[in-house]
Amino acid sequence: MNTGRWSLRLLIAMAVVCGAPPAICLHFQGGDEIALAQASLPLPHENTFELQESLFVQDPHLEGAKGGIQVLWIPQPIQKYCLGKTAKECSTIDYCIRTTNKNVSMCQNLSVDLTRLPAYPPEIRPRRVLSVIYFPVAPVQSMGSLRKFFESAPKGTLDRLSASARIKARIKVIRSSDDDQFELLEVLAVPSF
Repeated sequence: MNTGRWSLRLLIAMAVVCGAPPAICLHFQGGDEIALAQASLPLPHENTFELQESLFVQDPHLEGAKGGIQVLWIPQPIQKYCLGKTAKECSTIDYCIRTTNKNVSMCQNLSVDLTRLPAYPPEIRPRRVLSVIYFPVAPVQSMGSLRKFFESAPKGTLDRLSASARIKARIKVIRSSDDDQFELLEVLAVPSF
């Protein structure tokens, strides 16, 4: 039995059964790691504020957990390098820009030249690629418009990041000294296919 798949099912079941608050969603930390669901209340060392942002939408292709919609917030300097790539490939590019050890194997065979990628400015938002998967039970305003957009997308168009698959959204940003997180509060606009 695949323990990753079991953990995903357990986390989803717990969120549904417990009547999860808005921030109980799957936060991907890049690659295949799944962080535990985050509580919606900020800790004392966190700075929380709201923004309107353009976010990318992708089909996460989750086995055993249909209905999820992956929403990504990507730092502007690497957005053009992520177009046409999967969320995992984009997260790898992001990691390789930020790491101090560019000789790790995952950074050796990228489809982009690392020497040409820009370094992030110190106060960039977000500080790395952030990805959250939302399910139909997520209490997000106008989630129905996002679901309709997702379900009407031609087959395969949401498998890779695309400028035509971006939504305008109101988000809550949780910025701490060591990381950023975001929570989708309201879908303001979706593109049409």
